[in-house]
Amino acid sequence: MIQPDNPSLLRFIVDRIEVGTFAVDQEMRIILWNRFMAVHSGRGEEAVLGQKLFECFPDLPRKWLEKKIQSVFILKNYSFTSWEHRPYLFPFYHNRPITGGIDLMQQNCTFIPVKDANDSVTAVCVTLFDYTDTALFQGRLKLAIKDLEAERVEQGKLIKKLEEAHNQLLQSEKMASIGQLAAGVAHEINNPIGFVNSNLGTLSKYVQDLLRLLDIYAQSEPALASEPQVLAAVRKTKQEIDIDFLKEDLSQLISESKDGLNRVRVIVQDLKDFSHVGETDWQWADLHKCLDSTLNVVTNEIKYKAEVLKEYGDIPEIPCIPTQLNQVFMNLLINAVQAISEHGKITISTRREDDWIKITIADTGVGIPAEILNKIFDPFFTTKPIGKGTGLGLSISYSIINKHGGRLEVESLVGSGTTFSVYLPVQQPKRNPDDQAAGPQPC
Repeated sequence: MIQPDNPSLLRFIVDRIEVGTFAVDQEMRIILWNRFMAVHSGRGEEAVLGQKLFECFPDLPRKWLEKKIQSVFILKNYSFTSWEHRPYLFPFYHNRPITGGIDLMQQNCTFIPVKDANDSVTAVCVTLFDYTDTALFQGRLKLAIKDLEAERVEQGKLIKKLEEAHNQLLQSEKMASIGQLAAGVAHEINNPIGFVNSNLGTLSKYVQDLLRLLDIYAQSEPALASEPQVLAAVRKTKQEIDIDFLKEDLSQLISESKDGLNRVRVIVQDLKDFSHVGETDWQWADLHKCLDSTLNVVTNEIKYKAEVLKEYGDIPEIPCIPTQLNQVFMNLLINAVQAISEHGKITISTRREDDWIKITIADTGVGIPAEILNKIFDPFFTTKPIGKGTGLGLSISYSIINKHGGRLEVESLVGSGTTFSVYLPVQQPKRNPDDQAAGPQPC
């Protein structure tokens, strides 16, 4: 119950505060209307007192406001509404020249029950607080936060690109060092292989000549009948050295040595081809040759732990950067053999699917748990012990295949093995001539 000791002072305060204040009775007749309401509504106290609220202001949200006021009469409790849920009750223009796109005053409204001596609600007083500045600044703040969030996302993308570029640079430098070493080793091996191969050819000719001479000597044995001691010594020596086996085996040994040298020559050539990691020129390449040369380079890693099965299909040459694809194949093959605990199989298959070439490398290793399968292409992610892997191999492989316009997919089942599928386009899309990523186009 309100019992002011100084009604004139109370009235003076109500009229002077910068808060809209009015009151209505249970019939929605206006019984209080302060100066703030008069100024902003354009209707003075004498024009509205005793009048029904919704007849004076038909644009008010009648259904909502009546329900709000009636609830205060019934529940005898305060009620409140924020500008964030309902921007305004009365469509007042705000009286400060603030820019920012807000024309109408944003209002917080409080509904206060006015009680008599019997604790009965005789009226409801409504106050309107001008929250336009807060709404404006909060709007600006939201825009600023939105801009910051967008900037943060862009920075995140940029940081990711920088990390990928840095990782690729590290790996490229590592591979370049390996390539230089491999090229040097290949060169050093080629020199002795060259003269050994040449000498072996000459030796083969000499041996053939000696064997031919031995045949002639063998035909001359009857002439030694008059020299029984000499003939016995010859026959004894022939028996001791097993001349027939020696003649047969000598030719076979030289032939096998030539085959071995040819294998060394192929491996050295594959090593030289693989060592050209710095090349970035697009060219038409046979993917089977890329796979075979990579297999020769990593054969020492594989041969003791896995049997390699090739299931090559009929595929055309495609535009690509062969040395980069060699790097991808090497990473996938090394991962496959490292996933095999004792001994298993690695199956390499190729086939054409419409406009794509599909290369799969499947192993019978331990498999990859489903919960980390979506992380294996992330930079620096590895399940290997510290010092056994950088976590960059699959990330860089994914990036290389992506730059070739392809995709790298994986399927795995714990205990059964893992299959990596590389999809490469048969033709590269036409791009800007200055774009190094654009491959050679067919005539």
